[in-house]
Amino acid sequence: MSISANPLEGYASLSELAYNAEVAEARRPDHPVHPLILNRWSPRSYEDRSISDEVLFTVLEAARWAPSSGNVQPWRFYVARTAEEHAAFDKFLKPRNRQWATKAPVLLLLASVKVRDNGDPNGAHAFDAGAAWATLAFQARLLGLSTRAIGGFDHDIARETLQTSDDLALHAVIALGYKGEAGSLDDAFREQEKPNGRRPLADSILPVKTDGLID
Repeated sequence: MSISANPLEGYASLSELAYNAEVAEARRPDHPVHPLILNRWSPRSYEDRSISDEVLFTVLEAARWAPSSGNVQPWRFYVARTAEEHAAFDKFLKPRNRQWATKAPVLLLLASVKVRDNGDPNGAHAFDAGAAWATLAFQARLLGLSTRAIGGFDHDIARETLQTSDDLALHAVIALGYKGEAGSLDDAFREQEKPNGRRPLADSILPVKTDGLID
């Protein structure tokens, strides 16, 4: 696949360069940020619409270019697209998540290698996997897709089903697809099918204690 001279050519919509109506009321930034940041949210409803190889691999390619400590790139993805692969994921998804997640055309399981190539522990493997997930999610949004990360799965059953190696940490299942209608969800989920806000930025910034450090 060649790289287009126009990086937005073929993307689902240039609306990602403006705030979507569905997020405008629920999400009000304290300071200006790119609309793509706010337009990404985590729905549970997905259309019965397949994702092309080109689109899927573009999303995964974005994750490939996430930053990592020492450029180790510890993230790994199990990718479920076929009915058989979805059935494998069904085995370890918690029932509440299985209700909606298996309707997404693609499910991913994000994992990371806990050791470096020389066998030393990699204390940054989970942090780096999070960077890959975020990069993937924003690339998906730019292509008109939605994502939702799912922590509710049985790790032991996932390991047994996928026959994972002991050096892999399992982090989250990720639903990937084109957002569907909220009406297709059960009542409990339907009420939650909307972008949520964030606490004020000031609540996330901690003070640096400097008393007595400088005469």
